[in-house]
Amino acid sequence: MAEERTGRAVVEQTCAACHTSGKDGAPKIGDVAAWTQHTKKGLAKLTESAIAGIGKMPAHAGQPDLSDLELSRAIAFMVSFGKAVDPKKPYASPTSMTGEQLVQSHCVNCHGDGKEGAPRIDDFNAWKPRLKKGMNGLVRSAISGHKAMPARSGMAQLSDTDLRNAVTYMVVQSATYKPRN
Repeated sequence: MAEERTGRAVVEQTCAACHTSGKDGAPKIGDVAAWTQHTKKGLAKLTESAIAGIGKMPAHAGQPDLSDLELSRAIAFMVSFGKAVDPKKPYASPTSMTGEQLVQSHCVNCHGDGKEGAPRIDDFNAWKPRLKKGMNGLVRSAISGHKAMPARSGMAQLSDTDLRNAVTYMVVQSATYKPRN
């Protein structure tokens, strides 16, 4: 599993593009009044907005491979003007649907029939090698993308929790699958 980036690294690599200049109304790094206004509802709400996208800021800051924890770290860095310690857990990881709902509405398009090598929902043997790095490794792979599957399955607004729920659902379904007679 890839090492989670620090808040400073995420800000320098991604957030600075808009938050240094205030592009499209983004609060500028160092603007106490602007950040005070944006944090009135709490860091969890601010993180939820960054995950889902808000105003002209796209979901996951336009970088779907950013984890919810990395976004939380970037927010902590910008809000504290670089003084906060990186959080160990995300401020928020909202869920917009259950794992089953996400699988039935989206994941089944590839994992139903094994499109482009995707492990099928009914084939636990196809999931076994992918589980060598554990569920965290498998979820991280869904976050950052793997082979033909784009980051966050092409749905940048999905939280890490949404992806974990969908992956867990598919693995459990594959392990307990019983063909109908």
